[in-house]
Amino acid sequence: MAEVVVPQSRPRAMGGGIKRDHQGKEKVMESRPVKEMPRNAYTSMFESFRNELDEHHDRRMRIGTVSRDVTALSKKIIFSLQRIRRLNQPLQPRINTDVEDRMKEIATRLATIEADVAGMNRSRYPLICLEEFVEAISFSYYLHHQKLITPSQVRDALPADISLTPSDYVFGIFDLTGEMMRFATATAALTGNMPGARSERADDRTILGDMQEVSSMLQVCPPVGGKPGTYSKKLSIMIEQVRKVERLGYGITVRGNERPKGWMPDMNESSRGGGGDQEDIPMD
Repeated sequence: MAEVVVPQSRPRAMGGGIKRDHQGKEKVMESRPVKEMPRNAYTSMFESFRNELDEHHDRRMRIGTVSRDVTALSKKIIFSLQRIRRLNQPLQPRINTDVEDRMKEIATRLATIEADVAGMNRSRYPLICLEEFVEAISFSYYLHHQKLITPSQVRDALPADISLTPSDYVFGIFDLTGEMMRFATATAALTGNMPGARSERADDRTILGDMQEVSSMLQVCPPVGGKPGTYSKKLSIMIEQVRKVERLGYGITVRGNERPKGWMPDMNESSRGGGGDQEDIPMD
């Protein structure tokens, strides 16, 4: 019986097949040395540009990652604070511990980008997370003291050597009104009273009066920072939020005795023109 010869497969090129010329003959792969690119008087200059751009993109990626983390942690602080139901009271131990733990995490993350946003880079790379941080800190301060936190107090509370711009503070206060609206709605549904009212005195401050004062202040404040139109969008949303709490107060005063305990107010009742509850306007 004749011996069967099995043809051996030839090693293929890295491309997955045999390279052939126009005549169909297999090409012989030659290992040629890589030629060095010619250099001139401008080569080193463009190499420095390349390195600078690489550093810029790496820095922007680091700042963006930290900004998203700090934003998420600030929102978690706000979620914890929304479980409170009384103003002018110290934070409950469990909630206070939760807030302190979140603040430590924020400090750890912000410390990693202190050098990246120092000097002129603070204006080059916007830190949207600081708006959320201002919102969380101002909401905690308001629940404890029923007062609006000042810019200097926010700087002292910022757990990193990062400058706070006027737009960071103002836009954070804009977002604060949304949390005040949610707090007023939930508390009024459980207690039947507007938060802050401790007696029947006419001069007793409520959260509605505080929101009206903040709204009046921001309406006369000149626009600061951000993209064109951002300030006006946040302003219109804030005005709508104040109107919703005003309708809530009217309902409590006029028809409070007719509503059962645990009644949840319809915040969209009699609303016109939309607006919604959005207070987070994209800045980048």
